[in-house]
Amino acid sequence: MGNLYLDVLKNKTKALFSKRIAFSSVIFSSQVSKKASIKHNSRFYSSNIGDYSYVARNCLVQNTIIGRFCSISDYCNIGLPSHPLSYVSSSPVFLKGKNNLKINFNEFGFEDCKKTWIGNDVWIGANVMIKSGLTIGDGAVIGAGAVVTHDIPPYEIWAGNPAKLIRKRFDDETIKKLLEIKWWEWSGEKITRNANLFDNPKNLIKNKNV
Repeated sequence: MGNLYLDVLKNKTKALFSKRIAFSSVIFSSQVSKKASIKHNSRFYSSNIGDYSYVARNCLVQNTIIGRFCSISDYCNIGLPSHPLSYVSSSPVFLKGKNNLKINFNEFGFEDCKKTWIGNDVWIGANVMIKSGLTIGDGAVIGAGAVVTHDIPPYEIWAGNPAKLIRKRFDDETIKKLLEIKWWEWSGEKITRNANLFDNPKNLIKNKNV
């Protein structure tokens, strides 16, 4: 527990000198890119976030890997823990590890918060909830208020409760080419050289400057 408090304190100190990390955020056991942003009152636990991605206000992110160029809106909950449904009780007091009640009648093994993967260039609307253990593909979009209980493939738009496919962002060939060029892995200099093409994916694919 001591190491946990030291980690929180270390990140609070960093926030004092950062324009991208809000002092009111709580971060521990995590890696935050110097080019990423975490806004006011968000909690970021045991997670990583890449360059040019941001987590907006009042979010909870836990045990999640977030790629580059991701936009995560206000009041999102990513990496929702689960409870055992096949045991006699779903209560954590029968499971191994710490729980809010600080009581353990037994220590049955159960992985309540599996690793969640958010790809690159993902846009997640406000008030979205994402179950732990899922993978959200590159370029995906999740509509505001969605409850996500299944993996979302690249460049698909999902919304609703439970979230369902609305449509794909582009045709299959364009999606294939975007996944091949992986523009989010380009250097800042290469992105700058090609920035005028980012309003049209087919132009970017065809005319990109090396």
